Amino acid sequence: MAALPAVVIEPVDLATRLDEALTVQALAFGLSADEVEVRRPIVHRHLLQPGARALGALAPPGNLVGFVYGMPNDRRHWWSTVVESPLRRGGNDGWLDDAFVITELHVHPAFQARGIGRSLITAITDTADEPRSILSAVDTESPARRLYRSLGYQDLARRVLFPSTISPYAVMGAPLPLRRGN
Repeated sequence: MAALPAVVIEPVDLATRLDEALTVQALAFGLSADEVEVRRPIVHRHLLQPGARALGALAPPGNLVGFVYGMPNDRRHWWSTVVESPLRRGGNDGWLDDAFVITELHVHPAFQARGIGRSLITAITDTADEPRSILSAVDTESPARRLYRSLGYQDLARRVLFPSTISPYAVMGAPLPLRRGN
């Protein structure tokens, strides 16, 4: 088996690379073509939010093999309105204030387990002005959840159901800067 090429993490204009990003997300998350098309306008809308930014993992000759994007949280955003009640039940709704949200983080399956996801999430949160970060992840044991825990994220709410999804999610939060090491 040939070695995979070196990957560079850098800011990307995700709006202009949306097809590549959605392909990576579909492969990493197992999305159908219909699910991908539902996400297209959502990602465009997210990227227009104040403070939204994205990083890409680029492999030669510049192929997008992973990405992360996020923004300062706003309680008026759809995601916040869905997770607020489950967070409040656990006494954790204060995490919605002064937090940087990791909206999406995906790495192409051929490039997973190489530290790319860790590099993407730590690089983007290192630029955040907020004292903490929050995200949601499918509420099952997975490499993603293990990664988040290793960075200092803890469960704030579990079994959160988003409209149009069948899998429950966990809302996780971590103080910034994220923990380093494995």
